[in-house]
Amino acid sequence: MANFKVVEIFESINGEGRKAGQLAIFVRLQKCNLHCSYCDTMWANGDDAPYTLMSEDEIYDRIIKSGMKNITLTGGEPLLHENVETLLKKIGENPELSLEIETNGSIPLEKFSKLENPPSFTMDYKLPSSKMEGTMCLDNFKYLEDKDTVKFVAGTIEDLRKAKEIIEKYNLIGKCAVYFSPVFGSIDPVEIVEFMKENKLNGVNLQLQLHKFIWDPESKGV
Repeated sequence: MANFKVVEIFESINGEGRKAGQLAIFVRLQKCNLHCSYCDTMWANGDDAPYTLMSEDEIYDRIIKSGMKNITLTGGEPLLHENVETLLKKIGENPELSLEIETNGSIPLEKFSKLENPPSFTMDYKLPSSKMEGTMCLDNFKYLEDKDTVKFVAGTIEDLRKAKEIIEKYNLIGKCAVYFSPVFGSIDPVEIVEFMKENKLNGVNLQLQLHKFIWDPESKGV
C-alpha cells in the first residue's frame, strides 16, 4: 500500500476545463518540479508544505464519502509521486467515477496512458512567460487522445503565437481538446479572443477560471 502527501481535499465546482461548472472533489498532492512565474498554488509546491499522509484506500474512501463523481487529482505535480499508479488504478476500478489529472507537461505520460482504465489528462504546455517552456516533455503529445486536454496558459501575445505554433505542429485540433486560459490579471481576455479571430483558431476554447470570479482569487479550498 502506498502513501501520499495530501495538502488538501475539498469539494467544489470545476473552475475550468471540459467539466467547468460541474461538481467535483479535488485531491491536491504536495510538491512540484516546476516554478512557473504565475503559479497560484506555490504554497503547495515545496517539501515544507503541510500535508496529511494518506493511503490510496483512505483517499478512495474520502472520494466515495463525498458523493462526487468527478475527481480532479492536482498539485503541485501529482505524477511526481512514487507509486501514484496504485491510486490511479484504485479509482479507475470504479466505472461510476471520472478521474482527471492536472499535469504540468514535464512528466512523461506513456506509462500512465497504458493503464487499464487510464484517467483523462489535462496537460499544460508551458509558454514563454512561464519561464518553464524548456522543461516540456514533447513526447507526451503522442499519447493524448480525445478524452484529454492541452491547456495553454497565456500572459502575452508572444505566448499566444507560440501556442498557435504548437497546436499546428502537433495537429492538436481534433486530436484532443485545446484551451487557452489567460494568466489572471496579466492579459485581457479580449486580446485572446481577437487573436483567435485573426488566426481562425476554430476548435480552440477560451476559458476563464470560474473559481476566481465566484470567490476571492487568493482563496484556498474552492
